[in-house]
Amino acid sequence: MSARGSARAKLLDAAAARFYAHGVAGTGIDVITADAGVAKMSLYNNFRSKAELVAAYLERRQQEFLDLHQQRLAALPADAGPGVRVLAVFDAYLEHAEGAADFRGCGLLNAAGELPAGDPGRATVARQKAEVEGLLREALAPREDADALAEHLSLLLEGAMVRGGLDGDPDRLRRARAMAAALVGAE
Repeated sequence: MSARGSARAKLLDAAAARFYAHGVAGTGIDVITADAGVAKMSLYNNFRSKAELVAAYLERRQQEFLDLHQQRLAALPADAGPGVRVLAVFDAYLEHAEGAADFRGCGLLNAAGELPAGDPGRATVARQKAEVEGLLREALAPREDADALAEHLSLLLEGAMVRGGLDGDPDRLRRARAMAAALVGAE
């Protein structure tokens, strides 16, 4: 990894920890560079602005989820039914939540809630949430009710993330997974 790549990774690691724990607005550039152990100029050599750093953080969080989801899918038998594939989405969310040092809900939704209307970061989060609903829809194919059920499951999943974040406990995700299993006839 180049020095530039190393500084970028350190900055993203520091930003991810701070943004999730203290919020985007509550985290200044100076704190991020200090946590990363890099000069302030390194931040601007890697990101044109704090907004660009936030965008990279949002993309990274989504990629972490997608990687977990892919690992879950890869572990399934080739003949896994739609219900089991749906639960892989819930399981990836749950694994991501359980890996948080101090669970505060969905880092994407938390960040979006801080961003003003029209901010590109909000559109990024909306696209990412649509992508998760698309994964649910794909998992349910070829069911005739795949579109409606994917939307229902997406709302269940995201609601559990929000409520779990407020509780500081991913147990709501576990309960949402059990509800989803009942809805799709899987365990």
